[in-house]
Amino acid sequence: MRFNRWIGAVALAAFTGPARAQQLPRVRPEMVGLSSARLARLDHLLTTYATEGKLAGAVTLVLRDGKVAYQGVVGQADREAGTRMQASTLFRIASQSKAVTSVGVMMLVEEGKVRLNDPLARFIPAFATTTVGVDSSDAQGHHWVGRVPPARPITIRDLLTHTAGVSYGAGLLDSLYRAKGFHSWYFAVNDEPIGTTIERLATLPMAAQPGAAWIYGYSSDILGVVIERASGLTLDDFFHQRIFGPLAMRDTYFYVPPEKAARLAVVYGAAPGGGLVKEPDSLMGQGDYVRGPRKSFSGGAGLVSTAEDYARFLQMLLNGGALDGHRLLSPTTVKLMTQNHVGTMFADGNLGFGLGFQIVESPGRAGVVSSPGQYGWGGAYYSLYFVDPIERLVVVFMTQLLPSGGLDLQDKVRALAYQAIVKSYARE
Repeated sequence: MRFNRWIGAVALAAFTGPARAQQLPRVRPEMVGLSSARLARLDHLLTTYATEGKLAGAVTLVLRDGKVAYQGVVGQADREAGTRMQASTLFRIASQSKAVTSVGVMMLVEEGKVRLNDPLARFIPAFATTTVGVDSSDAQGHHWVGRVPPARPITIRDLLTHTAGVSYGAGLLDSLYRAKGFHSWYFAVNDEPIGTTIERLATLPMAAQPGAAWIYGYSSDILGVVIERASGLTLDDFFHQRIFGPLAMRDTYFYVPPEKAARLAVVYGAAPGGGLVKEPDSLMGQGDYVRGPRKSFSGGAGLVSTAEDYARFLQMLLNGGALDGHRLLSPTTVKLMTQNHVGTMFADGNLGFGLGFQIVESPGRAGVVSSPGQYGWGGAYYSLYFVDPIERLVVVFMTQLLPSGGLDLQDKVRALAYQAIVKSYARE
């Protein structure tokens, strides 16, 4: 739906009756200090990228003060079938799952069932005897992966900050990880519980000493197992009972119910010569999120959701841990999660990292349009989200593009969301 038509629908909904219980309130942009004319630039940009075939389609939300001021729905969810993108389209959100897992862990911290400094082995004993991989060689030039003991145990906080030394197995460790079935972040096809997978991971060497470096990998998948062990629930049940249910996230799953399968967007990739190509079923699973074994609940990259469901989750965080009368976390816990915990380890020190989120401490040093304290992340299928506590802003951008071919759209979405602010909440 084009932007100006959407604004009319928003105004009608806002003044003729209440929204559905699960729907965030809609307002005219000017009612929350945004400009309709400037948001039209974002609408034009997204429409142009879809029309030019740089991406098949996308759904974008801009919220301020907990209200949706912009919803952009462009392009197609399935080009071959001619299915248009809809506000209710389901997306594989990949690493956006990590934020949900981090919240789950911190809920258990608040209940006294988990401590940030707990050793991981308290919940998964297989990690009591981990090793760290090192590049070893002899005088004849033969190379192999040596193993040395960790300097200290991996802690829950290490996993939340991605400083546990846990990688995705690339580089030096690639062949060892592949031999054990770890060749990507994608677990939806696995015909075994996530706990079994992670116990096998514990037998492999880590990529660095705990606390020594920021390394992206299976940390959140491990934390998903910690949630299972500490709560006594499967990760699927914990998320639905403790997070998705209270937040009215009615379209968020590890595996899509068959009756909703038609709403799942197709994954496209950037073709080498330009344009898009539909990715095969075998690549990161066109169908495994629907037809898969439904056993592997990946806290690191396994969820499917809608733009609005995920916006509800983020608004809960921006509100200090509560939404619509349901409190998941205390404001002090959210504040702790969204502070830099890693010093200068991440992004050459230009950005920080908290308990599950990238943190912008200094927009000038980072060179990004933002406010100090903005936090967010994204997913492998080129999705993006961020939260700005100062401007009381939430932005969610959903698409299904892998590989993205170096597309430059994410930075533009960020910039055009901010340029639409005409009333700033920042102190002069």
